[in-house]
Amino acid sequence: MSPIILDHSPCVLLVETDPDLANKLSCDLKEAGYTPVVAPDTAIGFRQACELQPALVVVDRLLAGESGLQLCDRIRSSGSRVPMLLLVSGDTVQDRVACLDAGADDYFLKPYRSETFLQQVRLYLQPEAVSAEELLFSDLILDLSTRQAMRNGRTIDLTMKEFELLRYLMSHPREPLSREKILENVWGYDFMGESNVIEVYIRYLRLKIEYEGEKRLIQTVRGVGYVLREA
Repeated sequence: MSPIILDHSPCVLLVETDPDLANKLSCDLKEAGYTPVVAPDTAIGFRQACELQPALVVVDRLLAGESGLQLCDRIRSSGSRVPMLLLVSGDTVQDRVACLDAGADDYFLKPYRSETFLQQVRLYLQPEAVSAEELLFSDLILDLSTRQAMRNGRTIDLTMKEFELLRYLMSHPREPLSREKILENVWGYDFMGESNVIEVYIRYLRLKIEYEGEKRLIQTVRGVGYVLREA
């Protein structure tokens, strides 16, 4: 295989076995100013995720052989913290939980829609200023430069979306935040139809920051949304 030569535009690794969809994704990404690299199977996808260190990895959940979920899990288990998007056909709670369990940051629903997909890609690849600041609330610390949380001396690894959600909550302590505000400020786009994606991510954040009986900091405000406060 010839070596892949990347320019200075952000590299997006596409793990897609459907050649027509892979071509459509590649063309749209090129037109948007990104450098797409297509992996036709999971073995090549895993190798390129490790070697190329792309800015973003897009994985189809339905792949021949190893599933997209298994590939995401392998990439995360290798120590990589690259943002990962899963292309999925279903939008059930089980689908969303499976994505998070595998280490994916977010998912994109089929059928493929160019502008919606690119909008989601831009959210993950927009440049951010390097910051050494920390957000503090009670005994919870969020390091904005490493994207890690700390509580009672332990380090908590977060996916990009978990980090963005926790940062938003910690930037508005004790302020009840509606689901609409959270969607607008964390996801930056509207979901199609009804979705309880926020509840799924809140659940995972709670599991990570409430280790072994630590007091709850993310409280549910019935009929409104959520608030960061001590009970």
